[in-house]
Amino acid sequence: MKKQIISALLVGAMAVSLAACGSSGEAGKTAESGAAQPANVEKEDDHTLSVYAWDKNFNIPALEAAEKAYQKKDPDFKLDIIEQSQSSDVENALTLAGSSDDYSTLPDIVLFQDHYINKYVADYPDAWQDVNDADINWDDFAAEKISFSTIGGKHYGVPVDNGTVIAAYRTDLLKEAGHSIDEMTGITWDKFDEIGKDVYEKTGKYLLCMDGDGNDLPYMMMQAEGKSQFKDGKPVFADDDTFKQIIGVIAKLQQDNVLYLANDWSDYTDQAIQGDMVAGVINGNWIIPTIEQVKDNSGKWEITSMPTLSGEEGYASNGGSSLYLTAACKKPDLAKDFLAYTFGGGEGAQATYDEALTKGGVITTFTPAGGSDVYNQGVEFFNNQPIYSQIVKMGANVKPVEQSDYHYPAREQIASAIQNIIGGADVDSSLKDAQDQVVFQMNSVTSEAA
Repeated sequence: MKKQIISALLVGAMAVSLAACGSSGEAGKTAESGAAQPANVEKEDDHTLSVYAWDKNFNIPALEAAEKAYQKKDPDFKLDIIEQSQSSDVENALTLAGSSDDYSTLPDIVLFQDHYINKYVADYPDAWQDVNDADINWDDFAAEKISFSTIGGKHYGVPVDNGTVIAAYRTDLLKEAGHSIDEMTGITWDKFDEIGKDVYEKTGKYLLCMDGDGNDLPYMMMQAEGKSQFKDGKPVFADDDTFKQIIGVIAKLQQDNVLYLANDWSDYTDQAIQGDMVAGVINGNWIIPTIEQVKDNSGKWEITSMPTLSGEEGYASNGGSSLYLTAACKKPDLAKDFLAYTFGGGEGAQATYDEALTKGGVITTFTPAGGSDVYNQGVEFFNNQPIYSQIVKMGANVKPVEQSDYHYPAREQIASAIQNIIGGADVDSSLKDAQDQVVFQMNSVTSEAA
């Protein structure tokens, strides 16, 4: 009963999270949305591994790059990539397998969202094999990224992508308003608001935008302060002074025409960013391809770190996934060697990460990879900044903060509270109501499980 209740709570939240982590269309072996295909490996032998993954334009090219790199070591190696329509298909497959206590339907490896893995390891501990003994120097990865997949002192996953937050700005619009990218680096939110008002007055553009339904700003702003929305497993929306300050900042930015809160994800990406309504975007670096869709703005964007309450440079992460070994894998030694050799920093890591970047736009949190020529090339769209090596360095500065299995329910309740506050509702009571709603969900699961 516990597994069924938890799954029901998570399904709605998973749908909200998909946009930030990517989804894919049809190509190769693609599963229908909501139901993962059985892991039928075409050639079950000592040189083949199967994997579930989504997004033919992002994660799939990264896996293909890893397969190619490992074939330098084992020419007969094949990675059977079973493409899923979206990330929730993988989660649903785990839920179905766990509910029946039959993990034989799973592939050897699954790509899994970082924010969900702790819950699924706790609920279905027999579904996984740890990779603790893989030949990987875990210190070479950003500590915040590894914190998701390190559970009970064991490493369960090998990172693929990098969710490090970028603050990207249109330098031409900043200049038109009498400002520069240098002024946006190491800046307080109060100063950001002042500059944003100038930008709106002079150009008619908002300095920042965010999806009002899936509002990630509070989480990112708190992490940039080195804090979490949860403490000891409980939400602190109404109890933490820093969090209340941040919510106040968001409301003021909106009221001052500095922040555009979009109606939904499509409004955020298609109208605000690609519709040329904004002079700035703050989000995980996976937002870069969306920004780049407006070809006429090539050379006009640059990136830097986030603002903070104190004015120190802020670093945060939002979104991302890692690769996990399932109980169905009968060749764990091959799987761990493949992961270590490629994504884990082995001899094939640089080739894997360089090609994953050039073919899929996947940026790594494996710090040494950021030193390659590929990573240090200037990117024309971003005024020839070497943004990829810059993002890897920024990622190394992101502080791990307490995570929660209720990250997405919290995001939903906080977004609703912000809308109420903007509409004139009391800050304290709105945040208390949001906190109570999340606590209610948490207690409902606990009581049903008992």
